[in-house]
Amino acid sequence: MCSSDLLSVSPECYPLMKKGGLADVVGALPGALAPHDVDMRVLMPAYPGVRERLTDVSTVGPLSKGFGGDARIVTGEFGETRVLLVDAPHLFDRPGGPYLGPDGRDWPDNHRRFGALSRAAADLALGDVVLPDGWRPDVVHLHDWQAALTAAYLRFDRRAATAPPTVLTIHNLAFQGVFPRASAIELGLPSQAMLPEGAEYWGSLSFLKAGVQWCDRITTVSPTYAREILTPEHGMGFDGLLRLRAEHLTGIVNGLDTTVWDPSTDPYLVAPYSSRRLHPKAENKRALQTELGLDVRDESPLFCVVSRLTTQKGLDLLLEALEHVLWRGAQCAVLGTGDPLLELTFRKAALVRPEQIAAVIGYDEALAHRLQAGADAIVVPSRFEPCGLTQLSGLRYGTLPVVSRVGGLADTVIDANEAALRDGVGTGFVFSPVDAHQLGVALDRACDVFFDRPRWQRMQRRAMTRDVGWDASAEAYREIYASLRRA
Repeated sequence: MCSSDLLSVSPECYPLMKKGGLADVVGALPGALAPHDVDMRVLMPAYPGVRERLTDVSTVGPLSKGFGGDARIVTGEFGETRVLLVDAPHLFDRPGGPYLGPDGRDWPDNHRRFGALSRAAADLALGDVVLPDGWRPDVVHLHDWQAALTAAYLRFDRRAATAPPTVLTIHNLAFQGVFPRASAIELGLPSQAMLPEGAEYWGSLSFLKAGVQWCDRITTVSPTYAREILTPEHGMGFDGLLRLRAEHLTGIVNGLDTTVWDPSTDPYLVAPYSSRRLHPKAENKRALQTELGLDVRDESPLFCVVSRLTTQKGLDLLLEALEHVLWRGAQCAVLGTGDPLLELTFRKAALVRPEQIAAVIGYDEALAHRLQAGADAIVVPSRFEPCGLTQLSGLRYGTLPVVSRVGGLADTVIDANEAALRDGVGTGFVFSPVDAHQLGVALDRACDVFFDRPRWQRMQRRAMTRDVGWDASAEAYREIYASLRRA
C-alpha cells in the first residue's frame, strides 16, 4: 500500500511529448518517487500519437467541461507509469507542437486547451471522474502555468474544503499563461477569481497567478532560483506575490534520469564508457566530428550546446564570445531551435567555418546523447536558469559544463578556480556577471585546463561521480506531500 497517491498534471511528459526539460522531470518523477511509497499518475493532453503508445488503454468517462467539444479521460500504461489522457480531439489532435502551431505562433485557443487540462485535473481531484480501480489523489501536483488553473477550479468549487491539497512547481517563471480577461468567463471562473487578490494580472487572466495564489505549496526547481524569483530582477512581475507566499516556497533541484542518461549503457553512443574506463569517450568524439563535418582532431577542445536558441539561454553571448577560443583551435557544435535570427546566425557561422562550427537546427534526442558523449564541454550561458538539465547530463558524461552563476547552474556546478583545482573539487567553469566577456574568459579557462590532459581527465572523472540523480530530490518532494497530508 502506497503512503501517498499523487496526481501529476503537466502539458509534457517524456518520452510521450517533449519540448523541454519539464517533460524530463515529469517523466522521471513517478519512477523516482515509487521507492518512497508514492503512487504518482500523470495527467496530460492526448496529443497525436500519444494514446497509441500506451498499453491497457480504456476510456474512463466524460469531463464536465470540454470547451467547444466532447472531452473524456482515457487511462493507460507507459512502462511502469500509469498515464491519464485528456482526450479532446478538437483541442489537441492537430499538427504542430503542444503550444505553437505550424506557423510558429501560439495556438489562439491555448486558454481553452489548458483550461480543459486544468478542469480535468479538478474533476479527478474532486471525484467527478472515477477511475476503474477507484484511485483518487491525496495530493495534486501542478506543473507550470498550463496546469495552474486547477487551483482556481478547486478553490471556487462548493466542495473546496474536501478537495486534496495542491503543489505548484514553477519550472520557468517567464511563462505565465496570460490571456484576455474575457477568457475567465469562457473558462467558467466566477467573478471572485478575477479580483486583484485572485488570478487577475494587470487587467488580464494569468493561469500561473492562480496557482501561485491558491496552491498550498509552491516549489521551484533549484534553491538559488527560489531566492532569485523573490527579487524584482528575476521575479518577472511576480516577486511581490511570491514574497507574500515565501514561507510556502521551496527550491528543490531537479534530478536526472540516470537510466536514460548513462554513458556505460547509452544505446545512441558509438562506444560506451564510464569514469573508470574513460578512453572510449575519444571514439565518440571522433565519430561526432565526422558526423557533423568538423575536422577530426583529438587535440581540439570541442564545445557543444543543446538548447533552445534564445537570449534567455544566452546564446547571443556565445556568438560574441566564440572568436575568443576559435583561434585556439576550439570547435563548437550546436543543436537547438528557437529565435529565427539566432538560428540564421549559427547557420552562417557554420558555413563560414565548417571545420570548426556545426549547427543542427531542430531537436534530435539521439544526437543530443551523442553530443554529450562526444563533446569535451557543454556551454550553458543562461541569463537566468531555473535549474537546467543539460549541465547535469554533461557532468554524467564527463562533458564539463561552462555555465553562468545563476539558478540551478550555480547549485550544481563547482567552479574549477585555482583553489578548487588544487583541492580536487572543481566540476566545471562558472562565470559571472553574465556577459560575453566573462563567458569568453570561462571558455578560455576551459581551454587552458583541456590542454593539461591529466588535470582535465581528473576533472572528468570527478564530474562523472557526482550525484545527479533523483534520490535526494524525490525525498524532498515526498516530505512536502506528507506534510500536506498531515495538515
